[in-house]
Amino acid sequence: MPKGAKPQGGHALSNAERQARYRARHAVAPLPPVPRLVRPSIRKTRPQRWRTAVAELVALQDEYAVWLNALPEALRDSATGEALEAILELDLNDLIAIEPPRGYGRD
Repeated sequence: MPKGAKPQGGHALSNAERQARYRARHAVAPLPPVPRLVRPSIRKTRPQRWRTAVAELVALQDEYAVWLNALPEALRDSATGEALEAILELDLNDLIAIEPPRGYGRD
């Protein structure tokens, strides 16, 4: 069983002495309040989130195209090169053309 702190004086503290030290320690230095994070009140709708996600996919595909073009010829047949080519073969134009419904009769 773990032992507690060793007494500072010649004898162990009583419960009342221990409680008095605890209260004195916490009365002298109160902790500053912790700031709370505030969530932004503006939330995106599902169609806005859809357009953002598709734009991110298109941007990533462009970055992967640059990466594949910068890849040395010896590495184009490696797993990395094949994965990059598979990403570039994806046709994202169908995703770009989709306009998701707004819902609840607001179409």
